[in-house]
Amino acid sequence: MIVRQYTESDLPQMIGIWNEVIEDGIAFPQEDFLTLESGRDFFAAQTYVGVAEEGGEVYGLYTLHPNNIGRCGHIANCSYAVDSDSRGKHIGEMLVKDSLEKGHDYGFKVMQFNAVVESNIHARHLYARLGFVPLGMIPEGFRMKDGHYENIYLYYHEL
Repeated sequence: MIVRQYTESDLPQMIGIWNEVIEDGIAFPQEDFLTLESGRDFFAAQTYVGVAEEGGEVYGLYTLHPNNIGRCGHIANCSYAVDSDSRGKHIGEMLVKDSLEKGHDYGFKVMQFNAVVESNIHARHLYARLGFVPLGMIPEGFRMKDGHYENIYLYYHEL
């Protein structure tokens, strides 16, 4: 399996994986599903989009973009999505490692995550293992699909 820049032909699989995470309602803040048109625009607007691919099949992806603008534009942010049938195979780890390299390559100085949901234990353990530093917690900062609120954590990693 390799991580590479996405191509137009990857979009249907990418959108399916992205929408699956939105449907789960436990990780992404977005509530609206991507269509082929809105997905094309969304992914094209990112600084970089990587996909984990093998044999023409996309198993996961990430988006890399500035976390803010102007004087804070050197701080990157990423979102990661892995196909539910492929979780537990270290694809997320491959994506995070690649995003750290790409963030550095694009001139970012820091990677910051703004809203890692408390119950997303696998992601939180991965970030700790890869050297991300926790910044703090926002009580009840994320509304889960079922309507209850969970704490979110902020993390950063110097690039």
